[in-house]
Amino acid sequence: MPSIPLHLVPESPNPQTPNPLPPVLQTPAGLAILEIQGAINLSAADASMPTTPIGRLVFPDYDFSSPTSDTAWMKKVHLYVGQHQRLTGEVKKLSNPIAVLRKRDRPSAEVQSEQLEIAEVIHYKLLFSNRPEPVGA
Repeated sequence: MPSIPLHLVPESPNPQTPNPLPPVLQTPAGLAILEIQGAINLSAADASMPTTPIGRLVFPDYDFSSPTSDTAWMKKVHLYVGQHQRLTGEVKKLSNPIAVLRKRDRPSAEVQSEQLEIAEVIHYKLLFSNRPEPVGA
């Protein structure tokens, strides 16, 4: 049976860019899970853009000055898709955290096989289970 070595990644003390997410959703690499029931219809991707913008996340009830133990804000999250649609969802704690794995960049000299490392452990997801709502322009 084949096996692949798995390693932990040491946490970097200084993030490269500031994380705009509320602290409970922040991870060192800035990853989050976004669960959408259905599909997002986007216009044709522009080949000159390195990424395809999907929309904008808004946490209407979140207050940066409130204590981190206050979770009332987690009941409402908006995802604006384009200029005319809004998805309303919530932040949910995962019953089992999910580890994101990636191929290790720097294998040791004595080991020639592939190696994996845990890039991130995610404890929360953003869940959008309702139909989009029209938003006036």
